[in-house]
Amino acid sequence: MKNFTVLILLSVSVFAFSQKFSKEEKELILAGDLKTALPIFQTDNEAQHQVLLATSEEISPKDKNLPILIERMKLALAGTGGGVGIAGPQVGINRRVVLVQRFDKEGAPVEYFINPKIIWRSELLNKGPEGDLSIEDFRGDFYRSYGIRLEYYDLKNKKHDEMVEGFTAVIFQHEIDHLSGILISDKSQNEKDLQYNEVKVYKKSKY
Repeated sequence: MKNFTVLILLSVSVFAFSQKFSKEEKELILAGDLKTALPIFQTDNEAQHQVLLATSEEISPKDKNLPILIERMKLALAGTGGGVGIAGPQVGINRRVVLVQRFDKEGAPVEYFINPKIIWRSELLNKGPEGDLSIEDFRGDFYRSYGIRLEYYDLKNKKHDEMVEGFTAVIFQHEIDHLSGILISDKSQNEKDLQYNEVKVYKKSKY
C-alpha cells in the first residue's frame, strides 16, 4: 500500500510539472506578429491587476510555445528602455518563467529561467531602490537577501543549481515574487513596521 501511495504521488508530481500551456495562454502568446513584444500588464487595469496578483504554475520546459513566449518577453523587456527583469504574469501568462539581466556576468546578458525556485537566502540583506514595469511611477527602498541559491530549468529540460549575489540576486527575488503574486507596492505596505539592525561588513586588510 505504501509503494502504491508513493507511485501515485510521483505520478501527480510528474503530471503537474509536465503541464503545457492552455488554449487561452497559447492564443495570447501567439497573438499578432510573433516577432514583436507582448504588452506589459499594468496594475491600473483591474483585469490585468488580477493576473498580476495570481499565483503562477510550473510549465513544461519542452512546450513548443515556450521559446516564443521567452523571445516576446525579451522584446518586451528591451522595449522598456531600462528594465532589468520581467516575469510571466507581467505579460499575462501565469507561468513560472522569468527573464533577468545578469549583471554578475560579463556583458550583463539577459537570460531566461524556467520554473525557478529560491532554495536558500542569506541572512545578510541589501537595501536599495526598486521599481516595477507593471506599476507606473512607483519606487521604494526594499530589503533583499544579499545572496541566494537558485534552482531552475532550461529549454532542454536540464536542471541547474547556482549561487547568485549582489544586485542580480535582488532582481531574481523581485521577479520570483511576481510568480507568487507579490507586488512591491504591497510588499512596501506589509513591511513598513519591520525593524532591521544595521551591521558593518569588514574586508581583510592587505597589510
